[in-house]
Amino acid sequence: MACMAESSVATESVSTDTVAFGSVPTELGDVLAAVTADGLVATAFTDSPHIRAAIASRLGLTDTGDAAPAAGVLAQLREYFRGKRRAFDVAVDWRLMSEAQRRVLRTLYETVPYGKVVTYGELATRSGSGIPPRGIGSIMGSNPIPIVVPCHRVVAGDGLGGFSGGTGVESKRRLLTLEGYLPPGLW
Repeated sequence: MACMAESSVATESVSTDTVAFGSVPTELGDVLAAVTADGLVATAFTDSPHIRAAIASRLGLTDTGDAAPAAGVLAQLREYFRGKRRAFDVAVDWRLMSEAQRRVLRTLYETVPYGKVVTYGELATRSGSGIPPRGIGSIMGSNPIPIVVPCHRVVAGDGLGGFSGGTGVESKRRLLTLEGYLPPGLW
């Protein structure tokens, strides 16, 4: 199993009507994490007041203004980017996804471990969703929790495929290199 569906790392004191934000500086940018009482609900490759406000608005929640409730998630992201963590042990809040997105992304989260990849077609079959490979690509592009729900591990049958996070395919390449799937390059 790539990641744990249930977490031993609880979110600290987030009320049900708030969301907590925090970020981790990485070579890909300041990776933002948004945490609700139910768990990690969103990540982004950039941290800004605009992005925080957009996530809070989409959730219909108020920003706590306190990063402490996100501390566990942020610590695990730091470990991941330092090459010291292969699986995330955080609760995931799936609320920003439709049922079809949730089915496909949960399958990805639970079955594709660190350093491994799956093609869009293989994930379509594995999820049993009936969604064609091109639709799987759209779901990966709309994943609200990249990195932790590892859409970077989904590739085309003939190459890396696309990526909408960070700087696009270059970010995907760097994440797959970090995980040892791709050899280090000259970039």
